[in-house]
Amino acid sequence: MALDQSFVGRTYPPTPAYEVGREKIREFAEAVGDNHPAYVDVEAARALGHPDVIAPPTFVFSITYRAAGEVVQDPQLGLDYSRVVHGDQKFSYVRPVRAGDRLTVTSTIEAIKSLAGNDIVDIRGDVHDEAGELVVTALTKLVARAAEEA
Repeated sequence: MALDQSFVGRTYPPTPAYEVGREKIREFAEAVGDNHPAYVDVEAARALGHPDVIAPPTFVFSITYRAAGEVVQDPQLGLDYSRVVHGDQKFSYVRPVRAGDRLTVTSTIEAIKSLAGNDIVDIRGDVHDEAGELVVTALTKLVARAAEEA
């Protein structure tokens, strides 16, 4: 069953603040195999003009994904999460994520479409710092695969 188009434009409340820690950045950089010194060494980050270590570009997915979960779990939307696969991910940065940032995410449903029985949902996650400044916008595409015919 196709998802309700009236959900396009729906915005969900901001998430509780997530405090970005140096150790979380280090662990993430290690996990993705990125050994850039600005991810683990404060002096290397400062030499590049940052006040503290910065996070790899995809680090923010770990918090925007949780925020998108609120959309996915909205019972009124009716998305069958057991059939969902991650279709695409894009980030548009204003500035890098830094250790010490306290970030919130506000999710908005950008688009809903059906294609060959699959439901496709585009979710925009606007990530703001404690001062309310936009840090990054994450665009997530989720695909709920069509139910198989019996």
